[in-house]
Amino acid sequence: MSKAVTSLVTGAAGFIGSHLAERLLDAGHTVLGLDVFADYYPREVKERNLVRLRTHPAFRLLEVDLTQAGLDTIVSEADCIFHQAGQPGVRPSWGKDFDVYVDGNIRATQRLLEAARHSRRLRCIVCASSSSVYGDTDDLPVRETSLTRPYSPYGVTKLAAEHLASLYHANFRLPTVALRYFTVYGPRQRPDMGFHKFIRAALQDEPILIFGDGEQTRDFTYVADAVEANWLAQVPEARGQVFNIGGGSRVSVNQVLATLEEILGRPIRREYRPPQPGDVRHTWADTSKAERLIGFRPRVSLREGLERQVASLRGR
Repeated sequence: MSKAVTSLVTGAAGFIGSHLAERLLDAGHTVLGLDVFADYYPREVKERNLVRLRTHPAFRLLEVDLTQAGLDTIVSEADCIFHQAGQPGVRPSWGKDFDVYVDGNIRATQRLLEAARHSRRLRCIVCASSSSVYGDTDDLPVRETSLTRPYSPYGVTKLAAEHLASLYHANFRLPTVALRYFTVYGPRQRPDMGFHKFIRAALQDEPILIFGDGEQTRDFTYVADAVEANWLAQVPEARGQVFNIGGGSRVSVNQVLATLEEILGRPIRREYRPPQPGDVRHTWADTSKAERLIGFRPRVSLREGLERQVASLRGR
C-alpha cells in the first residue's frame, strides 16, 4: 500500500483553511494543521470550525506562529503545503496595524518559503492570494496579466507575498502556485465579512450597513469552489503560475440583498453609509487560465451558496 500524502495547511482553523483540511482528509491525505489563533475575531469561532477535524485520526493541529516558530522540522513532514494563513481585512489595514499585516502576510510567507527551500519531498506549495492585488480597476474582467495596483495596505502585503512565492520558484525551483481569491463566502465565513454580517443582521431583523450606494459589484466565490481550486493546483502544470479564482457570480451588493430577501421571505432594512478607504468599486475574474491549465470551473451558483450560508447561520 502506498504511503499517504501528508499535507500541511496553514490557517487550518480559519474559514477556507478548515474546509480545505476536510477536503484533503476526505481524499485520504494525512493533514497537519497550523494556526496561531490570532485575536482578529474570537477564538471560539475557530474552535467551531475545528469540530469535525479534531475527531479525525489523520488530522493533527499545532498552535504555531509562523513569524516566530522554527519551521524546518514541521515543513519536512509535508508533501504539499497549502498556505492559507494570513492577516485578513482591507479596512483595518491602515495606520498602526500595518505592522500586523507585514508580519502575517509577508514575513510569515517568507519564513515558510525559506523553510520549504530545504525540503526534499515537497511537490507543491499553494499560496492564498487575493483579488485585492488588482486594486480599483476598470479593466474588467481582470486577467492574470492585468496591471496589479493595490488600493489598500492589505492588497500591498498580499501582492508582496505573491511575489515572494514567485521568486522562490524562479530562484530555487520551489513548486509554488498563487491563487487570487475573489470574495469567498459560505458557511464558516469570518464574522467581519459582508455576507456573514448581512445574514446575521437580517435573521435578527436589524438594519444592514452598506458602505457606498450598493451598486458596487463583486465576483463572489463559494468556499467549496475555492477549496477545489487548491486541490486542482497540485498538478505539475500549475507550478510557478498565478491563477484567478472566481465564482462566476459578479453581481451588485443590492442584488445580493434582493436575493437574500427572496431566500428569507421578508424585507431587509438597509442603512447606507459613505464608502470606506480601500474599498474598490468592482471586481470580476477572468478564470480562463485556471480552466485551461488546472481544469478549474466554479460549480456553486450565488443563490445556492447563499442558501447554504443562511442555513448554516440559522443552525447556530
